[in-house]
Parts: sequence; structure tokens; C-alpha cells
Amino acid sequence: METEPHCEEQIVPVTAPMEAEVRAAIAETADADCPDEMPRGSVEASDKVENCEEDSDGFKAKESPDAKQETEETECKEEKKLRKTNSWKMVRFQDPSTDDDVLERDSSAEILFPEYAVEEWTSTPFEQLFVADDWENITEDHLLRKKVLKSGDVQVSRPTWGQEVTIMMQGVLEDRTVVEKDCKLVFVIGEGDVNQALEECVLSMQMSEITLLLADSQYAYGLLGREPDIPAWAPILYQLQLLDIRDKPDPLALPIADRIRIGNQKRERGNFHFQREEYSSAAMAYCVALEVLTTRSTDGSNVGTKAEEQEVQEYRVKCLNNLATTQIKLEQFDEALHTSRDVLTLEPNNVKALFRAGKLLSDKGEYKEAMEVLKKALKLEPATKAIHAELSKLVKRQSDGKDTQQWKAKPAEILGDNINPFLIPSKKKPSGISWKFILGALVVALSSLVTSVILTARN
Repeated sequence: METEPHCEEQIVPVTAPMEAEVRAAIAETADADCPDEMPRGSVEASDKVENCEEDSDGFKAKESPDAKQETEETECKEEKKLRKTNSWKMVRFQDPSTDDDVLERDSSAEILFPEYAVEEWTSTPFEQLFVADDWENITEDHLLRKKVLKSGDVQVSRPTWGQEVTIMMQGVLEDRTVVEKDCKLVFVIGEGDVNQALEECVLSMQMSEITLLLADSQYAYGLLGREPDIPAWAPILYQLQLLDIRDKPDPLALPIADRIRIGNQKRERGNFHFQREEYSSAAMAYCVALEVLTTRSTDGSNVGTKAEEQEVQEYRVKCLNNLATTQIKLEQFDEALHTSRDVLTLEPNNVKALFRAGKLLSDKGEYKEAMEVLKKALKLEPATKAIHAELSKLVKRQSDGKDTQQWKAKPAEILGDNINPFLIPSKKKPSGISWKFILGALVVALSSLVTSVILTARN
């Protein structure tokens, strides 16, 4: 089953009386049937990703009884398949028809490079390997190191950023527990398909080279680790071989089925990063998925069937919804609004995108358009409490005349919130007698006194 990231926010149900305009919007949908189950537009936050078709806002699609039964059967099949999948399995980028054979190979307890079972691989403490003289540093911080076990073909250029490579690799913790193992892992360097340690190491390798790679946790899985097998702050020792180097294929030249498969793999990788709160990496993965999920050809024509176009559009909507949520997490509000509008171009009645666009417009201060969008969402999903709450908030903002500060640059605050009294002289006239009037009276009095003395002296 596909999994999606959670709703980007928690919204409390409406408890206060509705404003007149909100009541009017609800009245338009009074005759609509309200399902007993949680509507598709629900944005109630959850604590974990459900094994159901759910997007980044937590909206869960309603299903018919037949579709629900079919979904349950699919879930059982997927559960059985997951039981056979190894815990160290990484996201694979290959023809899924070979998955069964790969699973059989990966489930073997044998190491992939038995002829290179050196002491460093089998027993040496990682602390010694990080300071060993016969290891070379890949990075300047000495936290990513390698030791070549078999030299590669120097006649072939090393891989570069953006190329697609195939490697055979296995990774162990310090107690030599195998946590990653793959006989044929395919990924594009720089697209975040694998952890940073593997990408950095591959850039330093020659074709057919076999090497040991010691990666500190910050180049592997960091603070969060990877449940259930890699703990937090765990360094990993890899043994890998570079099998192939080639240019990344043009997505527009691939069959539609391959585009859908690769696009979904990229989207799942984005979900992986989103759940780890690695939002920049998640956004990049979703953007790469959107580049692949298209039915256009290199000459601009449409090469997909009607069914393929519909399937591609459904996956594009998922990616766009997830991308918008990620952009909100990154505080890229204008971009998130643009992405939500892209969803509405494909699906004008997508409640998730309508709700998000309405909320973003309200935060931006565009109240009229926000009201129209949210009323449309409410008409489609009249039982969704989050839409009621956002409409009430919007009406209150209109009545109070308060705009949200996150969309406007805040003024400099000097000596308090209001700096005008300290920058502009007051225009108010002081009360009482003017000092100019008093000075003039003194001058006149003094002149009269002097004149009187002079006249007296002459007499």
C-alpha cells in the first residue's frame, strides 16, 4: 500500500457559534448526505502513517463496499509480502519482475564478498578504523573514510553528479549485524535515493573497484536512525563494488509503465524524508517524481493511453499535495499556494487542495478569494470540522481587520512596538503662555525703564 506523510497541522473542531456568513455557507449544503465515517476531506491529525491511500493532509478517500473488500485483500497480500522482505532492504530502482530473485539472494546469510573478509570487516572496532593510517578520508572532517580492497579500471572515468550507477553493497553495525544488503542497487547520484555516505563514496570509485567504507552517523541515518534495525547515532561499515556507470535516462524516452514505477519510487523516498522531518530532501524527491510522472514525449506529443493518462494524473496529484505540505513546513507559503493551485488545475474538486489554498489565501489576507475557495470545499465536504473552523477564523479576521504577520515583513522594533514618537517631532502646541511673549514683554519693560532714567537725568 502507498503511504503518505501526515497532515501539516492540527486543527481543533469548531465550538463557538457560527458567524452569519459561515452559517450561510453551511446552509447551502444542508440537504447533502453526511456519511457516518470520517469524510474524505478530514484533516484530523494522526500520529503515524496509515497503510491506506492517504495524502499529506490526512484526507482518507471514501470507498465503496466492493472497493473496500478489494483493498482488504490487497492489504493481506502486501502484509504477506512484507513478512518476506528483509529489514535491511532499501528502496530498489529496478524492474520489479526481478524482486523475487533478489529477495532470495538477499536472504542468504553469506557475505557478498567472501574473498575479501578482512579483519577490518569482521572484527576491528570502528574507533580504530576512524584513525587507521591505511584508510583515506573522503571528507575533510575524517568522518567518511574508505579502504580500497581491489583497484578498479583506471581507463574508465569515475561517475559524476547526476549519473546513474549500479553497486553491490552490504552494511553492518559495529557488532557486525547486517542492516543493509543489496546485490544490485541502482540510484542516481545527487537525487537522495540513498544516504549521503554511499553517494560520496561512489564519486571517488573506479569501475569494478571494491572498497570498505566507514561512515559516521551524520553521513548515514543520524539522530533518528532507521527503525527497526539501525539505532540513533550509529556508524555503519559498508563493503561495496561499483558495477556500472551510465547517464541518467531521459524520462520522456521511457515507457509510461517505467515512468509510473520510477515516479512512485521517488515519491516514496520523499515520504521517507518527510517522516524524518528532512523537508528539503523530501521536496527534492517530490519534484523529481513530478518530472518523471508525465505522458509527454520528447517532441511534446502525448504518448499515453487514456488509462495511463488517468493513472499518471492520480500520482501527480499525490505528489503535488505532498509537495505543498512540504513547502508549508519549509515556510515557502507562496510556493505552496502555487502548488495547491496546480492540484486544482488537475482536480478542481480536490478538497485537500481547496482547504490548503483557502487557508493560505486567508493567511495572506486575500479574504474574498479565500472565502470562495473554502465555501466550495465545505460544499463538497459539509461534515469536515476543519473547514468549519477555518471559515470561522476567516470571518473573524475580516471583522477584526487583522492580518496574519507571517505573510508580511515586520517593521523594526526600536524602544517598543511604536517607534514613531521617537522619530517624528510632536506637532501639538504646548499649553500656557509662550516663552516668546514673555521675552518680548521683558524687552519692552526694560526699554521703558531705561528711557525713564535718561529723562530723569536730563531734567
